[in-house]
Amino acid sequence: MKATVHVMLKNGVLDPQGEAVRHALGALGFGGVNGVRQGKVIELDLADGTNEADVTAMCEKLLANTVIESYRVEMS
Repeated sequence: MKATVHVMLKNGVLDPQGEAVRHALGALGFGGVNGVRQGKVIELDLADGTNEADVTAMCEKLLANTVIESYRVEMS
């Protein structure tokens, strides 16, 4: 089983990496971008018996800083 964890900064938290990407896109001539939010994707290859609750616990304890980040888990 696999899990994909999408981690993003919460709304209202400044995103300097996203702002740098937005600025770079504008410098390259892509003027239609008003905002960029930078995030990360973590792919986990899970052992049999590992469930979504286990992955949620992993996110809460290590994979996401829940003070400033939100996350979404996809199981497949």
